[in-house]
Amino acid sequence: MSKLELYTNSEFDLLRSRQDPIADQLVSQLVKNPELITLINSWEEIPSKIEDSFPLEFQDFFNFFLNQKEIPIEILEKGQELFNDKGDLYLAMLGFYSLPYAYAFGDGAEVLVRSKRILDDIGQRLGETGGFILDIFEPEAFMSKKKAYLTCAKVRLIHAFSRYFISHYSKDWNNAFGKPINQEDLIGTNLTFSLIVIRGWKKMGFKVSNEDVDLLMTYWKWVGKLMGIDTNYWPDNSKEAFELEKLIRKRHLRESDAGNRLITALINYYKSTIPDQLIASQVIPILNFFLGKEASKALGIYTPQPVNGELLGLVFKFSGWKNYGSNKSYAQIVKQFEFNQKANFGKKLSIQLPELKRS
Repeated sequence: MSKLELYTNSEFDLLRSRQDPIADQLVSQLVKNPELITLINSWEEIPSKIEDSFPLEFQDFFNFFLNQKEIPIEILEKGQELFNDKGDLYLAMLGFYSLPYAYAFGDGAEVLVRSKRILDDIGQRLGETGGFILDIFEPEAFMSKKKAYLTCAKVRLIHAFSRYFISHYSKDWNNAFGKPINQEDLIGTNLTFSLIVIRGWKKMGFKVSNEDVDLLMTYWKWVGKLMGIDTNYWPDNSKEAFELEKLIRKRHLRESDAGNRLITALINYYKSTIPDQLIASQVIPILNFFLGKEASKALGIYTPQPVNGELLGLVFKFSGWKNYGSNKSYAQIVKQFEFNQKANFGKKLSIQLPELKRS
């Protein structure tokens, strides 16, 4: 059956009430047993055996990752090769297209704005998101190197913590938003990290083959599975991906106070921290170029000042050349990424679950 038959308002209305049960059940246990949070944060990777002494919810969640048998090795290897070649451009699209595009989707933005860290510590949140991307595209990730499984598990649990705190403590949550971080929101986020990155490359005139599109979409199907997404709804080809993104955009792209607050914080951060003055001085026009008129207006940042896509592509390429010269590789990108983190925050950032005070 074509996935297009699933891409209807009635189907996706149902997805707004579905979340991630095994992650949510574990977080309910972690809140009661905060020492387990400290334990998870101490791991370098998920232990090869989860002892029976742990709560059943703990066992079920982490055994899900340990019991993955059908690993798409060829897809993983090729995806990691692609990132090795285009990793700097991937991270650039993350900051200038993927994340701000997500802000334009009103109901999903309502979750993000309720995290003070996104507004108050936006640099660290961007760094952690970049770290997530670097972990899942590390050469041999999910194969001989197992750290990426723990990274996916932690991000999945962070989503579950957000759901827990909103449902228990957010008195202003409107049920019209749908359940927080529901399946539709998760699928939409996965699209911003895959299809939207590809779209950004194409906007700048970079050649992206159909094989590369299929490769990245299949790579993110694997990551999405690990992140708790119902991959029955994930597209199998570029036409389905296009239609899926269009459906979600029609359903949720709208102006919201949450989206305006998020984009304002992002713009202010970029203007004050981007070392390339040409890019820093053109933050809003660059965002407009990638987001397009409709999303830019939804975020309240539309300006008619034009940006030449191919010229912008050259600027990003030159920025990458300044950082890496002719030696651009995954290792060099990580080295520069960690150098920037230490310069900006005094430390290398890592993805950590929120430590709770013991009562």
